[in-house]
Formats: sequence, structure tokens, C-alpha cells
Amino acid sequence: MAQITLDKLAHSYLAQPQSDADFALKQIDYVWEDGSAYALLGPSGCGKTTLLNIISGLLIPSKGNVLFDANDVTHLSPEERNIAQVFQFPVIYDTMTVEQNLAFPLQNRGVEKSEVNKRVSEMLDILELKDKAKRRARGLSADEKQKISLGRGLVRYDVNAILFDEPLTVIDPHMKWQLRTQLKELHEQFNHTMIYVTHDQTEALTFADKVVVMYEGEVVQIGTPEQLFDEPEHTFVGYFIGSPGMNILPGAVDANAVTLAEHSFLLDRQYPMLNGSIEVGIRPEFVKVTDATTAGSAGVPLQVSSVENIGRHKIVRGSVNGHQIDAVVEEDVNVPAEAYAVFDTSRLNVYQDSHLVRGNN
Repeated sequence: MAQITLDKLAHSYLAQPQSDADFALKQIDYVWEDGSAYALLGPSGCGKTTLLNIISGLLIPSKGNVLFDANDVTHLSPEERNIAQVFQFPVIYDTMTVEQNLAFPLQNRGVEKSEVNKRVSEMLDILELKDKAKRRARGLSADEKQKISLGRGLVRYDVNAILFDEPLTVIDPHMKWQLRTQLKELHEQFNHTMIYVTHDQTEALTFADKVVVMYEGEVVQIGTPEQLFDEPEHTFVGYFIGSPGMNILPGAVDANAVTLAEHSFLLDRQYPMLNGSIEVGIRPEFVKVTDATTAGSAGVPLQVSSVENIGRHKIVRGSVNGHQIDAVVEEDVNVPAEAYAVFDTSRLNVYQDSHLVRGNN
């Protein structure tokens, strides 16, 4: 296991990049703590796999360095870095049996036979492949092969880090949930440094201690699931995290007052003079939908376009002064014909040029 330091790291696939726009990965300085579980989260093309491949040694960065503990490994191969990597699609030996595939990484490193047998047996139990231990991998299904690939990465105890590049893509939904849970349990048991690439927020939020959210080649926030939900540091994080995502509306801020859709609200925080593009964000969970009488002076007229019943909750979709807004309400809430939205002002976030501004209490 190792602490991983990314020192002024950036990468371009162009030979002579001229501007920030030419970089697939914009500069990042960060220390990945030894024994922690991280998820790289973002849409396709945002730089997740580029960053993972730089950490693993499959790619040498255009700028900066990668350190494992105090050792500069920027130009070392994956083997020299002593990492395990699990890819999107299975990387196994079809002619070997399941248990031979799991044993191979250990045998290749001279682990004693009794220890090999013990670890392989444990992994077969975890992956629920004990009944297929003697079968050749060639005849197994795609998700069973990927489970073997996961096992080959997890069976080693001596690695500096285990890197996962969207490893559950070919796994059926029920098994995905099961394997995510098992990965979390294995991390808690062995404290491997784990880095997990995904575009699925559920995978990221349930697996990781900290989530690294990426957008257009830039790391826009690193935080716990709670931090990403409560205080997104970038409007993209607010929109991307949550289902539905955060409502982002144009607004104006004057000291402790915010004007949103031509309605003003007092906040318990003071803000400095703000310039540029000012927006206000609020989670749908903190928007109450009610009638005019109940809303009182705090209510904003809401033009409801649809109500989606999703079981224990409803998603009310509509607009305020032409700006789209969603609200999550309890299933027994009656949505009136003339609806009003009431915002929990303690949950309003203010953004300047897409970045969070923290007010003073």
C-alpha cells in the first residue's frame, strides 16, 4: 500500500499543446492517502481513464510527477510500481481454470503454495465461483469472466494500489450491487489503496471514502459523498450528483439577500460583492411544493409540467419565471393546481462563474 502524490500533473495527447484547451487532463496537485478508497467520477471524455493510466504507469504525463510514498515512479512501468489493475473488460487466461487464473498472480511472485491455496479459496467464496473452480475460463459467461478479473486484482495483499477502470460494465445489475458491497468490505478488511473509475454516481458514492469529480479534463471537486451533496463546489457537481440533480437558477446577491426569479430571500450568511455570472443552487429535496395559503410570502409561483411517482417520493417538474425547477416531495403530498415553491434558504448555495462562494455567518 502507498500514499500516491500527483505533483503538478497534466497531460495532452498533442505533441505541442498551446493552451489549456489542448490538455485532456488539466493540472492537478493532490495526495491520495494510503489505504483510502477513491472514485474518479464524471462523464465520458472527462479525463478519468487518462488520470488512472498515468497513476498505473500505462501513460507518461506531459507535465508533472507521480510519487508512491516518497519515490518518483513517473517513468516506471506498472510492474515496477507494483500495482494491480482491473479493466472494463476481462483480462484472464481462457485456457486456465478459474482457480488457476486466481492463483497465477501469486505464483508469479513466489508466494508459498499453502498461502496461494488459502487466498484462492477465500476469493472463490467471495466471488461465488467455488462450484466453477475447476472449469476453464473459456466456457464462462462475460460477467463470470469479469469476476475472475476482479479476483486476480484482489487476491494480492502486497500491492501499492488496486486500480479499477469501470470494472462492472459487463456485470448484471444485481451482481453489480453485490460486488460493490464486497469491494467495500474487502477494502475495510485489507486497507488497500483503491482507485475506482466510473461514470455511475451510485457506484462512486457507495464505494468510495472520497469522490473525485471530473469535468472537461479538470478535477472540479474532491470530497465525501456528503460534501458533494450538501456543498457542490461547482455547478456541474450539483447537476451531476443527485437524481434529479441540483436546480441551478440565475440570481443576484446583495450582502445577505438573494434575488431568485424576481423574489428576494434573506439568508443567514453575508456575501461579498460578486461579479460575473451569478447563479443560485438548491437541491430538489429542499424545495417544498404547496398552495398559496400555506406558502405565504415565502412562496414563488410554480408552473407544474409533470408529476412522476417513483414509489416513496414524487418528482414535481415545473418552472419558475421560465426557469426549469424540480422538487422531490413525499408520496402523500397533494400537488395543487395553482402550486407554489418554497425554498429552504439554509440550503441555498451561491455560485460565481460556476464556482461556489461561501458566505460568512
